[in-house]
Amino acid sequence: MAKISKKRKVALSKYDINKTYPIVEATKILKEISTTKFDGSVEMSVRLGIDVKQANQMVRGTVSLPHGTGKTLRVLVLCTPDKEAEATANGADFVGLDDYITKIKNGWTDVDVVIASPSVMGKVGALGKILGPRGLMPNPKIGTVTQEVGKAVKEAKAGKIEYKADKDGIVHVSVGKVSFDPAQLAENVNEFMQTIVKAKPAASKGAYIHSIFMSSTMSPSIQIETKSFGY
Repeated sequence: MAKISKKRKVALSKYDINKTYPIVEATKILKEISTTKFDGSVEMSVRLGIDVKQANQMVRGTVSLPHGTGKTLRVLVLCTPDKEAEATANGADFVGLDDYITKIKNGWTDVDVVIASPSVMGKVGALGKILGPRGLMPNPKIGTVTQEVGKAVKEAKAGKIEYKADKDGIVHVSVGKVSFDPAQLAENVNEFMQTIVKAKPAASKGAYIHSIFMSSTMSPSIQIETKSFGY
């Protein structure tokens, strides 16, 4: 049996791991039990009652968090020259096309978001095997293939995140930093959860949200009441 560290014992003494908590209370507890010296990320794990093997039950989309994620995202825009100024003016970190396609083919993926204009997807499609497994492949369904590259960059920088159920029907996302105050974290979580509730597939039967857990980097997790979100 793995030995529990002193810090973890202290953290576990501050709440009941078998209890579910309202979101505001959970965020307060999380700040108390997060003891890393750095500003850890706050993560959500939501287990859904869906069959991800069925195409009509996939849960995927984007949501703009009211207070952002607390992360500085590096955004690459792949576009034609006429779109470069728009992308740069709205805060894109890297802008171009052929040179970046070559860099990516050679192994460079030092970005958090890749946005592309529709006209260049013929070239960008060749990067699918590299960008796809990293969750970086531009996709019109989540707004990263668009004519409005400036708007897409601005939204990404402001805290727009992508979510997608994994093979077990669990959605994992980062919703902020431990340094956020409890109200900010609660508002971000509420926005995310309301989006998840609205994304319920029509083909999904029975209970949709099975469980919701919140944790920070290296902290134990806290289970959150599903009724906190009107579900």
